[in-house]
Amino acid sequence: MLKLTVILGLLYTAVVGLSYVFQTRMLFPTHFVTSSGAYLPATATPLEVRTPTGERLRGVHIPAVQDPTAKQLAILGFGGNAWNADTVASYLHELFPDVEVFAYHYRGYRPSTGSPSAAALLADAPVVYDHIIETVGTRRIVAVGFSIGSGVAAYLAAHRPLAGLMLVSPFDSLEALAREHFPWAPVGWLLRHHMSTSEHVSVLSTPTALIAAGRDTIVSPERTEAVRRAIPSLVLDRTIAHAGHNDLYHHPDFRAAMVEALARMK
Repeated sequence: MLKLTVILGLLYTAVVGLSYVFQTRMLFPTHFVTSSGAYLPATATPLEVRTPTGERLRGVHIPAVQDPTAKQLAILGFGGNAWNADTVASYLHELFPDVEVFAYHYRGYRPSTGSPSAAALLADAPVVYDHIIETVGTRRIVAVGFSIGSGVAAYLAAHRPLAGLMLVSPFDSLEALAREHFPWAPVGWLLRHHMSTSEHVSVLSTPTALIAAGRDTIVSPERTEAVRRAIPSLVLDRTIAHAGHNDLYHHPDFRAAMVEALARMK
């Protein structure tokens, strides 16, 4: 029995140690993400901005179809942890063809340079925003965040003026999400990446939309409900009942909710 206890203890320690070492790779799977594969229209143009630490963030800009010269409203998209900027921009352009769209590859997601982390994603969001305002001339921006991107979008809304904020499959914090998925691990000691969506949205007056999947097994309803309760200015709250975390984006009701959300912000 003593030997079994020792063996189990060593196995537990090994699993916890591996979780600590590889958490960045699990949370930001850059090895699974490619910078190609998404359809971009011929009007799409590449963008690049340098961060204060010297990293190069590369992105894409897709002008509006109806009036490419209009600078009234734009959407800045932040994808999930396995998305690239081309995918984000292409998807948002399909949803909102009459609004110009911007998206950037997260730091460490090629062709952007550097190493990914929650702190890096948050710090880079205002840099990207400022670059768009200064170089492109857009004055009113709606931030759209998908999954982990919802935390980035919420952080941006707390640090820059936005015309609106759309949170898709948001969670209250990375720590709460990790505790839910790894109840056996000492998450408080192990987690090196921190992102608190609830904290950021709680101080906002920005019109905010929240859209979730009713069958989400990655971001549970409890984690999204905590965000919902923290939003002071919720203009749209929609749960797509029969959708999951990954198939949500192809559901007609989701697309309709996104269009309705932007219309309310306009």
